[in-house]
Amino acid sequence: MTLLDIEKNLPGKAPSEKSATINRRLQNRDKLEAEILEQAVRLFAECGYEGTSVATIAEQVGLSKQNLLYYFPSKQALYQRVLDDVLHVWLERMNSLADDRREPEELLRDYIVAKLRFSRDQPWGSRVYAMEVIGGAKVYGADIRKKVVPLLRKDIEIFEKWITEGKIAAVNPTHLLFAIWAMTQSYADFATQMNLVMNRKQLSKKDFDDAEKLIVDMVLAGLAIKPA
Repeated sequence: MTLLDIEKNLPGKAPSEKSATINRRLQNRDKLEAEILEQAVRLFAECGYEGTSVATIAEQVGLSKQNLLYYFPSKQALYQRVLDDVLHVWLERMNSLADDRREPEELLRDYIVAKLRFSRDQPWGSRVYAMEVIGGAKVYGADIRKKVVPLLRKDIEIFEKWITEGKIAAVNPTHLLFAIWAMTQSYADFATQMNLVMNRKQLSKKDFDDAEKLIVDMVLAGLAIKPA
């Protein structure tokens, strides 16, 4: 619904009253969309795309199926939005690596920390993305190619520049990034296995702090970067 649509439904009101009403409705809409996405990402992560229905998501939010479809016209549209939100965060992190004004140690440390924090704070989103990829990226493959590949190439160019300048050891940049993704995302995607092995209900902040130090130290050592 656009602002014009809302205004048309507000006959006989002064401009200031209309503006206040519009703002309230838009805020309520944003809040409800956030609630829908919160339940959708959890259910897609737990049950997969095929195992999740719009009716179940609507029930969790306290809406009818028809009311939910007013906000998201189909299950695929909702699934697409969930994956878009996940990828948006990841792409921001990837883009930060291409900042050649900063030193490799600082950039890599911040990148690893950000990836681990995403796994800690938004595990459902990470799992939905992982399940989509494991399943062959049938719904989201084109988006991955279009959005991830250009940034990956930019990051690879930065790594190659660092290698040429002697700032890091000569490594394969593509596989370095694959390794960082695997190490950081496993703390969301395979948290259940980790909890089972360590006999606990969930990973603690200390677990993530320990993982951060280990992964950062391993990457810097592998690139022959001495921590400042």
